[in-house]
Amino acid sequence: MMSFSFQLLLHTIFSLIFFLISASSSQHSNQFCEAGIGYGESTCGTAIPSSSSKLLIKGGTVVNAHHQHLADVYVENGIIVTVQPNIMVGDDVYVIDATGKFVMPGGIDPHTHLEMDAIGITTVDDFFSGEAAALAGGTTMHIDFVMPVNGNLTAGFEVYENKAKKSCMDYGFHVAITKWDESVSRDMEIMVKEKGINSFKFFMAYKGIIMVNDELLLQGLKKCKSLGALAMVHAENGDAVDAGQQKMIELGITGPEGHPLSRPAALEGEATSRAIRLADFVNTPLYVVHVMSIDAMEEIAKARKSGQRVIGEPIASGLALDDSWLWHPDFVTAAKYLMSPPIRSKGHDKALQAALATGVLQLVGTDHCTWNSTQKALGIDDFRKIPNGVNGIEERMHLVWDIMVESGQISVTDYVRLTSTECARIFNIYPRKGAILPGSDADIIILNPNSSFEITAKSHHSRSDTNVYEGRKGKGKIEVTISRGRVVWENNELKVTPGTGKYIEMPPYSYLFDGLDKKDAIYLNSLQAPVKRAKSTT
Repeated sequence: MMSFSFQLLLHTIFSLIFFLISASSSQHSNQFCEAGIGYGESTCGTAIPSSSSKLLIKGGTVVNAHHQHLADVYVENGIIVTVQPNIMVGDDVYVIDATGKFVMPGGIDPHTHLEMDAIGITTVDDFFSGEAAALAGGTTMHIDFVMPVNGNLTAGFEVYENKAKKSCMDYGFHVAITKWDESVSRDMEIMVKEKGINSFKFFMAYKGIIMVNDELLLQGLKKCKSLGALAMVHAENGDAVDAGQQKMIELGITGPEGHPLSRPAALEGEATSRAIRLADFVNTPLYVVHVMSIDAMEEIAKARKSGQRVIGEPIASGLALDDSWLWHPDFVTAAKYLMSPPIRSKGHDKALQAALATGVLQLVGTDHCTWNSTQKALGIDDFRKIPNGVNGIEERMHLVWDIMVESGQISVTDYVRLTSTECARIFNIYPRKGAILPGSDADIIILNPNSSFEITAKSHHSRSDTNVYEGRKGKGKIEVTISRGRVVWENNELKVTPGTGKYIEMPPYSYLFDGLDKKDAIYLNSLQAPVKRAKSTT
């Protein structure tokens, strides 16, 4: 039998160990605050409810892409179990009252660049800070872009796998193609068959850096089709943009205003048209990222009217802003709005909104790519050296609600489709994501249509010291965000822990590929070739 003094010693040792573990855990869960990311009323801690894996959302209006109704939503272990009125539960269930509010699928942002390296610097938002900001704004999954290492896809994927270890919400990957050879072709197969990738991006801009020519784009389109992967394009004429930049410098225009002047909407429209025609030639679906202009939108409208499978993605900044800010006399203010393709002049924003409302464009992204003022100042004497990118991952859901729903341009069900469901369908993860249905992941938001929001750099959760939507106010506030059954945003408190996010593999052959083989067969049958001709005897 142990002596009392020895038992006391053991107790002291175990208590000390428990204290050290608890302190370590606390330090880990509050990394968000210590990193200086949190501002204003937001605080950090362990995701709630910490003692229960059961959750009930009572009395709200449940909204899916094609239907809305009054119902409760019951969640267990991160999965939606039941959606029906008047669900009764025990005392071990965490209950949220959603009376008078909308209960909707969490947003999915199809277009982000977290911890991206460019021109020798790295974006200020990594996979933790960027995702934390997203959760505070009602987005519960995003799809980021893997950039190859010297053209190598596998090496690039491994780098991004490592970057994403600190994730606090679910994420997926697209992969960029910046060169072409047999190793890239083989790597594309590995990405699709082993790594959960179903989309590849081609840059038609950034000449001499990552731009692809038409020959490479054609090779990539063919390979995408053979793998059931979606081809995506950044559509600007890179050769013409390069010439436009040289022209601005020769004219002595070196400030941020030189950026939109050097790459007008016509160059976005031309590249969009070219990509669409090449995709049609190959007979494969095409996804046009960050549609910023009437010119590009009209090319997409034409193609879709003809029956071609083209997806158009406007982004939050294109819907909400115009390019007048780029002429601001203060460099810091002007530079924060610089991105590519550029934010366009007044009129383009309204046209993009109308295209979104009428189905010409299908979903909303952000192209969230944040740099701080010091990084933007690298181009103070030459706009070509200003890092491209704006924020939006936290603001998108509120902006789309205020701009599109509050104005009467779209319905509440349309809102769900444009911010969540259609993205899940395009990238083949529906109904696991993008739905409030039994069996779906419990990625849920509660939006109060009678509450209001204000956007400021002082209160946002990005590490950026500026915000392109600074001072914007609107109606419709996301009051609760639930990620895989964990309440991570409630009462203006952000409760996130690094490492809790999961990589979502996205299988190939989404609905966009349905029936393409029949179209190929019809084409072959229509050729009336080769013609059999008698051989000449002379």
